[in-house]
Amino acid sequence: MRDFSRTPEPAGEAPPERANDAPLTFVIQKHRATRLHYDLRLEIDGVMRSWPIPRGPSTDPAEKRLAVMTEDHPLSYATFEGLIPKGEYGAGEVIVWDRGTYSPDEDGPLDFTDRAEGSRRMREMIANGKVAVTLRGHRMKGSWALVKTAQAPDSWLAFKHRDEWATGIDLAERYQDSVLTGITIADLQAGRQPPPVVPPPLGADELRGAKRAPFLASVEPMAAEQTREPFSHDDWVFEPKLDGIRATAHIEGGRVRLVTRRGNDITAQYPALAAALLRQPVGTAVFDGEIVAADEQGVPSFERLQQRMNLTNAVEIRQADRDVPVVYYAFDLLYLDGVDIRRAPLSARRPLLERTLAPAGLVRLVDQFEGDGVSAYHAAVSLGLEGLVAKHRESTYTSGARSARWLKVKHRLTDEFVVVGYTKGLNSRGSTFGGLLLATRVEDGVLVPAGRVGSGFDEAMLKRLRARLEPLQVTAAPLVLPPDLTKDTTFVRPDLVVEVEYSQITSEGYLRAPVFLRVRDDKPAEAVRRAPLIATPAPSATPSHTPRGAAGTAAPGSTATSNTDEADAVIEQVRALKKEDEIRVGDASIHVSNLDKVMWPATSDEPPATKRDLIEYYARMSPYLLRQLRDRPLTMTRYPNGLEGKFFYQKHVDDPPPYVRTVMVHSETERGDQQYLLVNNVATLVWLAQMADIALHTSLARVNPEPDGHHLPREFHGSKAQVERSLLNYPDFVLFDLDPYIYRGDEAKGEEPELNRKAFEATSKVALWLKELLDGAALSSFVKTSGATGLHIYVPVKRQYDYETIRGVAHTLGGFLVRQHPREVTMEWASEKRRGMVFFDANQNARIKNLACAYSPRAKPGAPVSMPLRWDDLGKVYPTEFTIRTAYEHVQKRGDLWEHILDAKHDLAALVGSP
Repeated sequence: MRDFSRTPEPAGEAPPERANDAPLTFVIQKHRATRLHYDLRLEIDGVMRSWPIPRGPSTDPAEKRLAVMTEDHPLSYATFEGLIPKGEYGAGEVIVWDRGTYSPDEDGPLDFTDRAEGSRRMREMIANGKVAVTLRGHRMKGSWALVKTAQAPDSWLAFKHRDEWATGIDLAERYQDSVLTGITIADLQAGRQPPPVVPPPLGADELRGAKRAPFLASVEPMAAEQTREPFSHDDWVFEPKLDGIRATAHIEGGRVRLVTRRGNDITAQYPALAAALLRQPVGTAVFDGEIVAADEQGVPSFERLQQRMNLTNAVEIRQADRDVPVVYYAFDLLYLDGVDIRRAPLSARRPLLERTLAPAGLVRLVDQFEGDGVSAYHAAVSLGLEGLVAKHRESTYTSGARSARWLKVKHRLTDEFVVVGYTKGLNSRGSTFGGLLLATRVEDGVLVPAGRVGSGFDEAMLKRLRARLEPLQVTAAPLVLPPDLTKDTTFVRPDLVVEVEYSQITSEGYLRAPVFLRVRDDKPAEAVRRAPLIATPAPSATPSHTPRGAAGTAAPGSTATSNTDEADAVIEQVRALKKEDEIRVGDASIHVSNLDKVMWPATSDEPPATKRDLIEYYARMSPYLLRQLRDRPLTMTRYPNGLEGKFFYQKHVDDPPPYVRTVMVHSETERGDQQYLLVNNVATLVWLAQMADIALHTSLARVNPEPDGHHLPREFHGSKAQVERSLLNYPDFVLFDLDPYIYRGDEAKGEEPELNRKAFEATSKVALWLKELLDGAALSSFVKTSGATGLHIYVPVKRQYDYETIRGVAHTLGGFLVRQHPREVTMEWASEKRRGMVFFDANQNARIKNLACAYSPRAKPGAPVSMPLRWDDLGKVYPTEFTIRTAYEHVQKRGDLWEHILDAKHDLAALVGSP
């Protein structure tokens, strides 16, 4: 028995009454009691029937997992999160791991609109020992089964039915947090309490503005106004504008209809799409979306779609499904389970769409980005898309109308116009036409001229358009025209719609610099309207898409105050010490020896640098170094006898001093778990200097989940698979390593190129090309000298993608540069093929790789360091200017240019898709 005076669990309070035609609900609560398990709870007859699944759900149909039926829980328990105290039944931490709606799906239609009938079917299935349900959750989607076993009265097996969502993904491993609050079991164990939240609606009937209504057999789509400039605003969300056919998908009674904005039923032309939509977990629904065909690069191509959009022959359509496959991208949900939700705000419709739609195969969800529309716009354009559609969060769906609450932001101004005539062609166009006379409609529906368009046509299009226009010829102009637009013009009925690009509209209403783009058979001529350019919304408090510090704007002289006292004390001690003694750093005592050992021999420009100099450098630069080192596993590069002696790498240490933090990580090379070093304090830096660690090579990933890694596991030992799932497989940066293979001329045969001005100038030029590319994608980038011959460019990113994906991004951008500059840039792996060019190395984006961090010394003559630069420094500075003797003064003058690099993170979803 539970003592409700001691436990925060709900005692069974009755939730708000719901109509019988609302859907049944489910919840899965992750519960760490004696053992971790996942409590599947299905609403039946006003209570939650419960099956704990010890190992959690799996989407692999071959993997059947034990589920033990336990006592019923009240409906109010479905939103409980928190800590059940020791001594109480089920003591331990609980979070809401998934929630949503469901329908029985055994040998019958899906029905999310009859709770009583659904409960009856569920009771019958439970009595028969075989339950089949279709779930619409955040994580659990599609058809699932519970089958009773003969082993014990309450023993069942839970498994996934074979469908599009049987992906084999172990959802319990992938998702660790609550769908309600984002909190994790580990957070609760650490004492963090779940924040108070109002659980978002589960059913369409709960949405503000929703109403019960007959099925929407037809819908006039809502249209967007056009604005010229991209913008960022907290009250708006942004979606990529896809170049396809707008179509609503109407699903009812086991049938689906695809309807264009003209009201044409095109279902028969896209049988594969229709079949895929019928597999969606809905009984009745209306989606709004876009039918898209992609080109060879995966970019939406209307030209490719035109190859099949007018086909009517069934054999040709089946062939087109193979040759020109299409995808339905849904971006809105208008009707669900007997409820018209068009009057609900977008902020409520979108979450319901995400939970209802099961993206797979030919049916997908359009990505949506919040707040930072400028970055999203540039990312979309860099991927070859038209631009964005901006939508106000509180916008309702206004059928058949243009709304300033939806705004198109294109990288070129385009619009649709009605063709009302064509002019006589001359010379090579003598048999076709010279140009098209265009018109649009004003608010009262009256046609007004928009000028002529004569460019943008190829020979084939000229012939096709002339053939289509001849049957439309009329004797009189279908609108009032000035005399200059009637000369040598043949008039036609205003039936044909074309899309035209232009630079601006003149005061007379004519297009300036128009270029024909294509015919728009999917657009009704009567719906063409002059679309004014809408002013962009005033900016909100959202920061600019170029985050603080991205351009190297740290204030000169700004330094971190933490650790500076310790650093000053170290410097005072090391200057006073003889060859061997103890250095005190706070409570730590570090034994140091051979302080006058030469680590970097003298050069013609620099005196020798000793271990004493290295300790002083690490201490003085500790405020800046620790920002780059903290929580990142380190690989030591040890030179016990200085640069002139042998060196070795060391990743693990068996018995580190107590002040040195370590993390246990599974090592693929050592075939077991090993302690990896973390450099999180001044004492560790001093110890590394004593160990003759000249270069500080760190991982691009951190063991700290703040602020964007709480969804990832924080255990790194046990197996390679565990590391791959963890924080350490999700880097903070995309790294671009530029190494010049331009020789100085005095290198011995087989040696790597030495630093020289010609090589560094070439590398700087390539880096600036890369910056242009990154700027075009609205990605802030940070540059530093490598400390050797080249440059390192970092793009900070949210920890959504693993190393393999990040490496793919770097490879793609590198390949683009190679194609643009094949004589200057190379990605060839064989060094002999790189000669005379700058090597673009994307392969440093790997978990097993480490790179010298910012401000790290390098094992090169003269004791150089890897120095952060401003982008406008390239062409003005040379790597030898930055050494362990000059670096501190440089930072004092210009500030720590990488201080805010982790504040500048970008969401790469627009570039690579949702993770």
